[in-house]
Amino acid sequence: MIEKYLWQVGSAILIILGTLHLLYTFFSNKFSSKNEKLISEMKNSHIILTNKVTVWRGWIGFNASHSSGIMFIGIVNLYLTLQYFSIFLSDHLFFIFNILTIGFYAWLAKKYWFWIPFMGMITTLICYVFSYSIILTH
Repeated sequence: MIEKYLWQVGSAILIILGTLHLLYTFFSNKFSSKNEKLISEMKNSHIILTNKVTVWRGWIGFNASHSSGIMFIGIVNLYLTLQYFSIFLSDHLFFIFNILTIGFYAWLAKKYWFWIPFMGMITTLICYVFSYSIILTH
């Protein structure tokens, strides 16, 4: 049963991180540049693909979609382990795909982000890997 709880803890971390990221995106300036001139230029600069999207709107949209994606992964994993965990024990694709996905996020966090998301992704990855290791040994 510890394997189920480990997976749920990792999933809860994703939900928390994604929710905080979404709140910071819309209700704070935490993802804004300290350079006011850069913000102004982002708000007045359009991307090559279309004149309907400024770099600033793309930045906000990226952060919002990134947040909702992390939340989605966490919520789906938490729900499925609460309701259908026994079903997944017979098909390892669910576990492997999630471990690879979170491993990728951990790599991104290490390379491009900062220590809080990195620690969150590493902790989730550890929970998921230990959970799957226990499942494999049963």
